[in-house]
Amino acid sequence: MFYNRELSWLSFNYRVLQEAASPSVPLFERLKFLSIFSSNLDEFFRVRYPAILALSSLKKKTQKQITTESPGELITAIHEEISQQLLEFGRILDDVLPQLKKNGIYLYYSEPVNENHKQEITDIFLSQVLSFIQPLLLEGKNNFNPANNQLYFAIALKKEHEELIRHAVVNIPSDKLPRFFTLSPEEEMNYVIFIDDIIRENMQIIFPGFEILSVYSFKINRDAELDFEEEYHADVLKKIERQLNKRNSGQPSRFLFEKTMPLNIQLFFTSVLNLKLDEMFGGGRYHNLKDLITLPAFGKQLWYNAFEPVQKRLVRNGDIFNLILLNDVLLHFPYHSYNTILSFFNQAAIDPDVSEIYIALYRVASESHIANALISAARNGKKVTAFLELKARFDEYNNIQWSKKMKEAGVKLIYSIPGIKVHSKIALVKKQQKENAINYSILSTGNFNETTAKFYTDHILLTTAATIGNELQRLFKFLGERRLPVSTNELKFKKLLVSQFNMIQRFNELIENEISKQKRGMPALIRIKLNNLEEQEMINSLYKASREGVKIQLIIRGICCIIPSLEELSENIVVKRIVDRYLEHSRIFIFGMADDCEVMIGSADWMNRNLHRRIEVCVPIDDETCKKELIDYFELQWSDNDKAVFFDENMRQIKAGTNGNTVNAQQSIYNYIKEQ
Repeated sequence: MFYNRELSWLSFNYRVLQEAASPSVPLFERLKFLSIFSSNLDEFFRVRYPAILALSSLKKKTQKQITTESPGELITAIHEEISQQLLEFGRILDDVLPQLKKNGIYLYYSEPVNENHKQEITDIFLSQVLSFIQPLLLEGKNNFNPANNQLYFAIALKKEHEELIRHAVVNIPSDKLPRFFTLSPEEEMNYVIFIDDIIRENMQIIFPGFEILSVYSFKINRDAELDFEEEYHADVLKKIERQLNKRNSGQPSRFLFEKTMPLNIQLFFTSVLNLKLDEMFGGGRYHNLKDLITLPAFGKQLWYNAFEPVQKRLVRNGDIFNLILLNDVLLHFPYHSYNTILSFFNQAAIDPDVSEIYIALYRVASESHIANALISAARNGKKVTAFLELKARFDEYNNIQWSKKMKEAGVKLIYSIPGIKVHSKIALVKKQQKENAINYSILSTGNFNETTAKFYTDHILLTTAATIGNELQRLFKFLGERRLPVSTNELKFKKLLVSQFNMIQRFNELIENEISKQKRGMPALIRIKLNNLEEQEMINSLYKASREGVKIQLIIRGICCIIPSLEELSENIVVKRIVDRYLEHSRIFIFGMADDCEVMIGSADWMNRNLHRRIEVCVPIDDETCKKELIDYFELQWSDNDKAVFFDENMRQIKAGTNGNTVNAQQSIYNYIKEQ
């Protein structure tokens, strides 16, 4: 009844790979998708694979208490799937490289370098690279502990006139230097070389007096999970920072090596690094190919033509507060310009009638205008309270740095709650409007982050609805107490859906309402768009609705554990996935199909962590114009037959036929928004 989460995640990454394989995708966009695939796979081995290995090491009796699946069989299936995907990755790259040459870009990729470039490569090595090289002979008491995701060479070598074969490692400093260096052009061709090959070409300089027998590349992925303590004390920042320092030296989860490396050298490194065979993966000559995104383009137009962000007509005159007072404002990113949100916070920072600002920040941009606006507001004498989630994986450092700056400016900071993550994307601004204090509420499906807003699809609602404002104020007060909910009845929400309180109950009620309509012979329909669908209670509720005849349309970008089209279980469920130039990130929920249908947006995916271990917020959309926009938005996505695939009962991804009429949802949505 439930498809495996890890295999589903890998199928999403395969869909990313399919975009890289498509000849209709511009050349550097194909490189971008190869880069995303590589980066995703690294995260899989840092975040998910260690847990599977740990589970497989438990006694079988204990395993059965946790899962009905065999961890051993799952590991085998993962290895097989990743091996096939990496072969596909190599085939795609073999197709892309000649296309680069046709466009005047020659990337040295395993080929011998031209004689006229050799001296130039040595000059680059001696002048720019050598000072970052740290060679290490693996003998005696040398304690080699490779850093997470750092590139290395394994070298077999021997002294001249000796038979003893020694082993050494050399770092590839791609974390401190560019991964690619440009060489002198020849005629119409621009030449590029990996830093890896610059070092390979000059290995003899690193080991004078030795004969270099072989050179193979490798890297280590390490477990990225942080071991947070149950309770934080006053030194919370220092504790988190110490944990961040530990992350890159955590337990190995993957040893990725050049697949031509002989078995005896592989076994040597399993001994040196105390690795298990389950952690050994053969790969290509080059690792960390997420760096392909940094390949020089030499000014060539090999990307998608950019969509120029649309300025919402209603909010261009600088009087955004009065406009929101008149009507709810709904924005769709990246199709709309994010300047509206930046303007809102900037105006709030200087408006003399604004007295208080509350915001929950999850992933803060490195150069955040919103964080700067909060700092300005505090310095202007306003009461500013920011809830900062320090446990936003891989963004902890940014969040910590901004927390220090905001605290210095007088922003009241509320840090992570022990035992729970706050993933909500909410803000509240209190402003005096004549005799009344008005709550301006902002509720988003994505982070308050102007950088990711350029390539993540998200929605933001700005409203002065009194009930929403009052409920947000109560939620911020609760977050300020930094404690876990005692019970679901502790806070009552009539409008908002808040995980830990009423979210699961409310979603189940909405599903039951559609079942009731179906039984009464009325039109019934459930339409949901999520990043991930895993939580079994919600899946079972959808299965129940399907068995009763309710039509269910799901757009799930990533993990999808519901299985469609199964007889007497999910015959009425259709699941689609869209991967295109922008990352589909928004969450939309539509229950019903007539004018009285209920529409909402929010931060919550239907996963165990979102519904049971986080604070998430979803908000109903009452404004009829905003509601229609979201329904139209979903329908445009549902009609996509260009970048969408649907799942069959075996969870295979099937491309929809076009019948000569291709519909691209992201292009259609952009055109739709331009016309509003």
